Amino acid sequence: MYIVGLTGGIGSGKTTVSQFFLNNNIEVINSDAISREVVQPGTNALAKIEERFGAEILTGSKTLNRPRMRSIIFKDEDQKDWLENLLHPLIRDAINRSIACAKSDYVVLESPLLLETDQHKLVDRILVVDISPKTQLERTLARDGGSKDTIKSIIDSQLTRSERLNRADDVINNEQDIQSVQSEFESIHRNYLILARQK
Repeated sequence: MYIVGLTGGIGSGKTTVSQFFLNNNIEVINSDAISREVVQPGTNALAKIEERFGAEILTGSKTLNRPRMRSIIFKDEDQKDWLENLLHPLIRDAINRSIACAKSDYVVLESPLLLETDQHKLVDRILVVDISPKTQLERTLARDGGSKDTIKSIIDSQLTRSERLNRADDVINNEQDIQSVQSEFESIHRNYLILARQK
């Protein structure tokens, strides 16, 4: 199976580009969705998180309070490392199971941390959705609300824009109008179909 890694900073528009793939019958594995699955109520991972951080890390419905968790780990590197060591192997295993079941011409792994984790080792090619840090901040605040400082911390914890672009095989500029983004996507998709057939 030919695997394309789709990544970009928070608020860059990965979901928009993922939808283009889905509209063209290409399966998309969403690492964020998987990261939520591995901490569902009743999982060992959630029990370990509660044991470490206390019951206040859960919502009233006993799910992980993700905004609270996020605010903790982006202020404390040790806590962030602990959480990543717990979750990343579980997420990687689930990604591999999803790839093994994929039936489309190629498959897309959508992951905000593709390049910050070893997930990039799973893919044949890297597609970056690119916007400026200023636009990242504006779009994320508009979408999620929350604290500007927390969002800045998340942006700072990810690779810099230049580092991400240096590792990209392909780039979609998501500061353009939607028709231009669609046009860039179509060209890239045609190329991926060729590469997938050659693998």
